[in-house]
Amino acid sequence: MSELFEIDNLQIQARKEDGTPIPIVKGVSFNIKAGEVVALIGESGSGKSTISMATMAYCRPGLEFPGGEVRLHGKDVLSMDPLDQRDLRGNNVAYLAQSAAATFNPAITIGEQVTEAAVLHGTLTQDEANQRAVELYRALELPDPARLGRRYPHQVSGGQLQRLMAAMALVSRPNLLVLDEPTTALDVTTQIEVLKAFKKVIQEEGSAALYVTHDLAVVAQIADHIVVLYAGEVQEQGPTDQIINNPKHPYTKRLMAAVKPTPKAGMGTGGEQENEVDIPNIEVRNMTAGYGRIVNGSPQITVLRDINVKIKNSHVVGVIGESGCGKSTLARVIAGLLPAAKGEVLLDGKKLEPDMKNRSSEELQNVQFVYQMADTALNPRQLISDIIGRPIEFYRGLKGDDRRAEVANLLRLVELPVEFAERYPSELSGGQKQRVNLARSLAAHPEIMLCDEVTSALDSIVSSNVISLLKKLRDQTGVSFVFISHDLSTVGSFADEIVVLYAGRVVEQGPVDQVLAPPFHPYTRLLISSVPEMRIGWLEETMQKREMAVGIARGVEITATGCPFYNRCPIAIDGTCDTTTPPIHEPMPEHFISCHCTMDEISAVEAAPQQVLHGFEKVGVDED
Repeated sequence: MSELFEIDNLQIQARKEDGTPIPIVKGVSFNIKAGEVVALIGESGSGKSTISMATMAYCRPGLEFPGGEVRLHGKDVLSMDPLDQRDLRGNNVAYLAQSAAATFNPAITIGEQVTEAAVLHGTLTQDEANQRAVELYRALELPDPARLGRRYPHQVSGGQLQRLMAAMALVSRPNLLVLDEPTTALDVTTQIEVLKAFKKVIQEEGSAALYVTHDLAVVAQIADHIVVLYAGEVQEQGPTDQIINNPKHPYTKRLMAAVKPTPKAGMGTGGEQENEVDIPNIEVRNMTAGYGRIVNGSPQITVLRDINVKIKNSHVVGVIGESGCGKSTLARVIAGLLPAAKGEVLLDGKKLEPDMKNRSSEELQNVQFVYQMADTALNPRQLISDIIGRPIEFYRGLKGDDRRAEVANLLRLVELPVEFAERYPSELSGGQKQRVNLARSLAAHPEIMLCDEVTSALDSIVSSNVISLLKKLRDQTGVSFVFISHDLSTVGSFADEIVVLYAGRVVEQGPVDQVLAPPFHPYTRLLISSVPEMRIGWLEETMQKREMAVGIARGVEITATGCPFYNRCPIAIDGTCDTTTPPIHEPMPEHFISCHCTMDEISAVEAAPQQVLHGFEKVGVDED
């Protein structure tokens, strides 16, 4: 393979007010061959995205290129005329950002947006671009490719939108694709779907790709070559097999040690807590909730149906499931941000008003919400001392020196320097901002904290540090957590109980070691099987299983009758699962599975997972 793209001794710097240079990227060099995928890995702040944007001769305001070359087919793009650089972007180099939802304009049809760059640059006519788009929809295994372009972004799922962003980038047949964390915020089944589609299209199109990520399990599935970055410098690079199986540099070994293990029983700290009491901190009873006008006790759009969940004192309850299953809606109902249509929420045995506007100050104080994105949750124009200090003053009445002392105590509790009180959020890293986000919720001295995907956008090392901090906070303060996530490894290592949500209904719940050990609900088994392993070939091996292929390809459908997992279940019973609400089994005390099949039938599938019964012919178990 020839060298399609080369970065040679690339340097990027900022400058202090007195003109003193601050090195950001320090002499980075690597090559990408045609048809090859090179992964840039490292922690947040290592320079991955900064280098990826240099492929288009672009750097953020305040940065500059003092040296080095970025060559596409031997031509240095940094020294090109600005008009030539503009033509390069979109035509020869295409950039896929992390958030597909932020990339697409909700007011314009998908087809218009996918074809826009190719038509504007004059690469294709509108008719040619439309035809090319339909070919890509089909290659990316998107539904109804002939008519998909007429839809709007909100009419497709998150995984489909991520693949449509790939179609947008590929319409002009670029030489180089730059993929910047394109699967970080996706749930495990959607992530597999997107990875499979990316890998297939890159191979078929003959493009080269630069894949930016901090997830080594993903890298093992898609990359041919890995470049390990730390603080703007290359620590190690080489073939994927060598980096994954025989890393040399201590930092690479540290990254490997931070890779999340496959979810399984015994991986966490679960068990009974010293502060356990008879009355749960929070209890949700027979709750139905959704959006739109409520008619006869049912919302116009039902998201959650007949939910029953208990959060014991000083416990962590992990809520898992794919996007669209109702995880965040559950937290919003508990917090009073979304009043339930039916059912009730109890705090220490006392019924809470459905709407937070009608709750007392003490009730609001005891239930605190930790939002997913600290970047948007923290006011950029307020000092950290004001962000943390406001709930201290509002809920606890502390002012002046007492308030400042408590801000300092909270910063120490979340392991941040006291000096950070006089900084703004923009002066902190992603992990530091998430700690401030936690400190603000802790400032109220709550009984329960609702953590909504608080580690999903963090790299493995920072995420691990945040989870360690949450464990320490629970031990020191006795606070309970509802930990919402699609990351089963994190939930398995942190939670005491797990609630598995699918299409707005609880399909399995119980102690973590029982939920993560057979027998599984078929959906729980699909989730666990979808967590990428850090070994080459795992993706291909997984997708060869017909059960996995069907379970992943079909999306979440919220239904009012029968079992919600019917259309994706390998052991569904036609005429029963699609018409009748499944019974609840209790294979062990406090472990509940909602399924029409008996525990013996579910266990038989665990023993022979490829003997698939529903939707296609049986497939025998491999001899080996």
